[in-house]
Amino acid sequence: MLISEPCFHYFAYGSCMCPVDLKRSLGENTHPYIIGTAALKGYRLGFNYYSARRQCGALDILPDPSREVHGVLYRLPWRLSDRLDQREGVQQANYRQLKITLKSNDRHYIQVRTYSVVKKTSLEIPPNDWYFNVVMRGATTCGLPEQYCWQLFEHMSRLQRICA
Repeated sequence: MLISEPCFHYFAYGSCMCPVDLKRSLGENTHPYIIGTAALKGYRLGFNYYSARRQCGALDILPDPSREVHGVLYRLPWRLSDRLDQREGVQQANYRQLKITLKSNDRHYIQVRTYSVVKKTSLEIPPNDWYFNVVMRGATTCGLPEQYCWQLFEHMSRLQRICA
């Protein structure tokens, strides 16, 4: 989608991969702002954050030179920036903005915004069923690689089984 106003690139790897859920927070349809799937090298996913709002574990990215995180790359209007920070709890020091470089559709993007947990837990905390489903809905509807979707599904299922 061609946007004539100032924009920023945003990499979503958790519940924000689902444009329907992102719309709920940002107040407008975000589907037209999707550029495509993207891969962030040198990180892995972990549930090292307890979300009091959701009452479950929520995703984070953790440095790991041998891994990569797949997600959705958006080109969002700048006017949504504060609402995205609010969703991620930046002012409450839940998550902080990171600037990353990644690849999407054979093109490199620099200075892409993503978020990382400020105070990481030492152990992973399982997602609840709602969070599990919204993450999987975003991953599958936005076209993340099938093998990665299965890995994500297995990771969340394992956490739920261990803590049941």
